[in-house]
Amino acid sequence: MSEENNLTTTIKEFILVGFPGLHPDYYELVAFILCLLYLSIIAGNSTFVVIFALKPGLHKPMFIIMLSLTLSDIGFSTVALPKIIARYWFDDTVISFHACFMQRLFIHSFGSLNSFIMMIMALDRYLAICFPLRYPVLMKHCTMIILNCFAWVFSLVPTGISFIYTYMLPYCGPNRIYHCYCEQNSILSLACDRERGPELISFCLAMLVLLIPLAFIIYSYIHIIATVAGIASSQGRWKAFSTCSTQMFIITIYYLPRCTVYVCNLVGISMDADIRIVVALFYSLLPPLVNPLIYCFRTKDIHQTLVQWVSVKWVGKSSIASISS
Repeated sequence: MSEENNLTTTIKEFILVGFPGLHPDYYELVAFILCLLYLSIIAGNSTFVVIFALKPGLHKPMFIIMLSLTLSDIGFSTVALPKIIARYWFDDTVISFHACFMQRLFIHSFGSLNSFIMMIMALDRYLAICFPLRYPVLMKHCTMIILNCFAWVFSLVPTGISFIYTYMLPYCGPNRIYHCYCEQNSILSLACDRERGPELISFCLAMLVLLIPLAFIIYSYIHIIATVAGIASSQGRWKAFSTCSTQMFIITIYYLPRCTVYVCNLVGISMDADIRIVVALFYSLLPPLVNPLIYCFRTKDIHQTLVQWVSVKWVGKSSIASISS
């Protein structure tokens, strides 16, 4: 039996390097920025979850999918950010072998989930704009719940397959991960068995998760744009275009950088490690940060609810102050 076939996993932990070119003088600053980013993501998305829970009038198909998106964003940021914050704030660079793979599983599962959720959002907008009269029949409360449950379950399938292939590889040499979290390609680069099979499988599964929803999104928005162009009312056209343009912005920053990074890794195009990490953080963390602003708080019902809550809070305080004086 050859030496290559006798390779077994011997390392017990990984070293999370983060940004390899970052000077130690900036560690605390980076940790502060990432911590502020994490708290902003949690605060914005959790606010919508609380509003949805306390406001039964929001239990509609459109808001159910927003809830699914916010929960996914909370999950992703909670899995990805605390460890890298600890790495720069407390110099905690070590992550155990199994913890790293569990982080990798959840990070890619939430990433796949967001792709499916955006496909469902495109479907919802397609039915609402192209078939407004049939929308209440086609997109019922239970239908949206089933679609979102399907997205949560199915997102584990391609991620689970690539996880098994990656986990079964031997890791017996270097253990330094040049990334801010345990990401698929960064882990694969540390495997002792450098066959292309696992890499090609991971790439194909990633493209499956990205390109199939993206193809449907593009198809639906072509029909949406055609329908919007035929709306007689300029106000109606502007309202529909405003809703769709903000969604297209999120879709662009989610899909385009991801596909670029995966293709570069497959064809062997080298990318500076710091730039690659910045790009990954951009497409991973910017959507969770702005999703509450674009999808949730710009929505009339949620905006009115927030205004009412703030008004009641401040009016109540003013009334108590007046009585006290």
